[in-house]
Amino acid sequence: MGYSFDGCDTVALAREYGTPLYVISERMVRERLSEIRTTFLDRHGNTFALYASKALLTLDICRIVASEGMGLDVVSGGEIHTAHRAGFPMERVYFHGNNKSREELELAVSLGVGRIVVDNVHELDLLIGVATAHAGPRPRILFRITPGVAGHTHKYISTGQVDSKFGIPLDGDVLERAVRTALDSDAVELFGFHAHIGSQLHANDAFRQATGVLLDLVKQMEAIGLTTRELNLGGGYGVRYTTDDDPKPLRYFTDAMMEDVAHHCARLDIPVPRIVIEPGRWIVAEAGITLYTVGSIKEIPGVRTYVSVDGGMTDNPRPALYGARYAALVADRPDDPADSLVTVAGKCCESGDILIRDIGLQRPRPGDTLVVFTTGAYNHSMANTYNLLPRPAMVLTDGGAHRLSVRRETYDDLLAREVTLPGEVTC
Repeated sequence: MGYSFDGCDTVALAREYGTPLYVISERMVRERLSEIRTTFLDRHGNTFALYASKALLTLDICRIVASEGMGLDVVSGGEIHTAHRAGFPMERVYFHGNNKSREELELAVSLGVGRIVVDNVHELDLLIGVATAHAGPRPRILFRITPGVAGHTHKYISTGQVDSKFGIPLDGDVLERAVRTALDSDAVELFGFHAHIGSQLHANDAFRQATGVLLDLVKQMEAIGLTTRELNLGGGYGVRYTTDDDPKPLRYFTDAMMEDVAHHCARLDIPVPRIVIEPGRWIVAEAGITLYTVGSIKEIPGVRTYVSVDGGMTDNPRPALYGARYAALVADRPDDPADSLVTVAGKCCESGDILIRDIGLQRPRPGDTLVVFTTGAYNHSMANTYNLLPRPAMVLTDGGAHRLSVRRETYDDLLAREVTLPGEVTC
């Protein structure tokens, strides 16, 4: 028997469904959602939690999140459409993004999403126009601000610093003018503010600093007539990719932030607003693995041994994008010593298509199944078809049971959008 994940033999899964294969444990996802409920929502009143869907969004994930009573953070018209198709309660959907189109805003307003997180003044003007033309209820909005707090993470996933494409900066009077515009408008209803400082963070100091900045802002805006009813403190809690990571329990972040909320609200003499968090990666990353089949093995004496697999930067671009590190093992012989130092290479025609550099494995052989861990977040959602490689299938597991959730892309799927007729000559 090969390596077991959530009660399922991974070698058998690879044989039945093919590789590359995303495997997501529904049981583990639900355990994380339950932890949010017991350690945050039930522990602290007037709170809410959103699943950050950019980490991984499928119809099944929508169903799971909805059944656990959580909300959904979306960032595009496609994610809104997916939520709607899944029957997700649209009043529990929050719409983010730094460059929402008119069409996306019209879709959000027409479907009645719960909040639109306005990222800039241009978007505010666009939304007011869309909402004015709509006969339904006024959209409820938050303003995303950049609190000037930099999290300790890779610069590509740090978002709270002043130099960021996201949010309205606090220096100058841009935010105050935007707040006044929203308050004066009959088209939108301003509920409060949002900030997100980055992803894969293992310390709570930046979260606590941002919480203080936000509540000082709440007090400042009180002077111009805004009673803040909601603060969205974002997400970004770190997970374990390798033994170098030091993940903390959810309460390490949320208890500290809620303690600071109570302290600052008392200090500033302001009502405690509803507090919202947005864990995405933290919910699904460790609930997912990817299975590959080992192909060619190239030994360069005294230099390196390359072990090539049948996937790579098309199903997981994170190592090529920002040097993300992963753990792995040979599923066929999980108990053998991992004494073979190799580099796991993808099959794309790029020298940079390296999944894992210099990792100890159980002496891989062609045809083996390789398990790469913690791939539930930002793998399926970032997958691409470079070199015209079809995107992998996804299987859901649940304590030994398993079923297909997303079918494998076919070669015909890759051509489905093309409009040139066979034999037609174009110039």
